Amino acid sequence: MDWNTAAAIRDDLSREVYCILGMPIDAIEMPAALQRIEEAAVNAAPFVVSTPNLNFLVNSQTDPEFRESLLLSDLCPADGMPIVWIARLIGAPIKSRVAGSDIFEGLKLPRGSGQPLKLFIFGATEPVAAAAAKRLNCKPHGLKCVGWICPGFGNVDELSQDRFFDQMNSSNADFLIAALGAKKGQLWLHRNHHRLRIPIRAHLGAVINFQAGTVRRAPHVMRKLGLEWLWRIREEPHLWRRYWHDGGVLLRLLLTHVLPLAVGACSLKMQAGRGRHDFVIVRDENDVVVTLRLSGYATARQVPKAIACFRDALASRKQVVVDFSETRAADARFFGLLLMLRKQLKDRGAAPQFVGVSPGLQRQFRFNGLGYLLSSGEDHHANTVH
Repeated sequence: MDWNTAAAIRDDLSREVYCILGMPIDAIEMPAALQRIEEAAVNAAPFVVSTPNLNFLVNSQTDPEFRESLLLSDLCPADGMPIVWIARLIGAPIKSRVAGSDIFEGLKLPRGSGQPLKLFIFGATEPVAAAAAKRLNCKPHGLKCVGWICPGFGNVDELSQDRFFDQMNSSNADFLIAALGAKKGQLWLHRNHHRLRIPIRAHLGAVINFQAGTVRRAPHVMRKLGLEWLWRIREEPHLWRRYWHDGGVLLRLLLTHVLPLAVGACSLKMQAGRGRHDFVIVRDENDVVVTLRLSGYATARQVPKAIACFRDALASRKQVVVDFSETRAADARFFGLLLMLRKQLKDRGAAPQFVGVSPGLQRQFRFNGLGYLLSSGEDHHANTVH
C-alpha cells in the first residue's frame, strides 16, 4: 500500500480531538483505541501512536520538532493524569487515561482473527529485549515478538542507519515499539517516518521494561489516583529530577495558561447558554485558494458543520485559508479540529493559513499553546517528514 492510499484511509477530521496546551488529545476510550490500531494493522496503513503525559507536555513547550511528532500522530490518547486533570479544568471531556502500557496489555489479548500482531522492538538493552520477547512468546496471545535490535545509546542520527531499517522492514512485523526514551523515541519515529514499512509505530514509555520484569508497574490504585510517579521514583530513583522539573513547569502552566482557559471556558459556556450559537462559514474560491470565513462562536457544537466545510476545502487540493476576522471565540474542541486540518494538509506537503485573527482571539491561540500557528514562518520551525 502506498503512502497516499494510506493517508486516504484515515480520516483525521473525524477524530474527536481537543487541544490541550498545544497537544492534540483524542477523547477516546480503550476499546475504541484498540479498534483503531487493529484497523490500521488490517489495512497495513502507517499509524503512529503517541501517548502524551506530563513529560510530553513539558517537552512540547520548548521543542518544536517534538511537538510536531505529536501533531502528526494518528492517535494521541492521554497517558498521564495531569493531562486528564487539565482537560477537565478547561472543559474538555477527557474522562480517563488511556495509558500506553494499558494499550499494550489490551493488544496482548487474543485477536478476533486468531492471528497475533507481529511485534518488533527497537531499543532497550539485549537482556531486557530478550526477556520481553521470551515472555511474549511463551504462550499464544495477541502479540508475538518477531525480532529486536538493541542499537545502543547513540543520538537519533546514529540510530538511523540503513542496516537497522533493512532488518526491521524485512521482519514483516505489524507493530514497532521504539524503546529509546520518550524524547528520543518520538524524534526517531518522526524523522524516519518514510523509511519504516512497519504500519503501527509507538514509543509506549517503559512498557518493554514492564514486560521484561525489570521494572514493576505501579499498583492500580496508585495509577488511578495519579500517583504513579511516586512508584516510578521508588523503582527508578534517578527519575526524581525529571518529575521535580516537570512539576515546576506544570505549576507555571496552570497559573499562566490553564487558569485563564478555565475562566474563558466558563464564560463561553454562559454565552452559549444565552442562545449565542450563531456560527456561519462562508466559502470563497479562486483558481489556487479556498478561503473559509468563520463568523460567530467556534465551539464544539459547531464542529460537525466545520468538518463538512473543511473536507470540501481539502478535496479541492488548493491552498486553504481560514479567515477569523468575524470569529468571536473558539474552544478546545474547535482548536483540536484546526490541528487536524493542519495535519491533513501537512500529510500532502501543504499547510493552512490563518488570517484575520483579532487580538482577543490571538490571546486564545496563545493560551491554548498555538501561538506558533499565527506565525507566517511556523512551517519552517520543525523538520516535517510526514
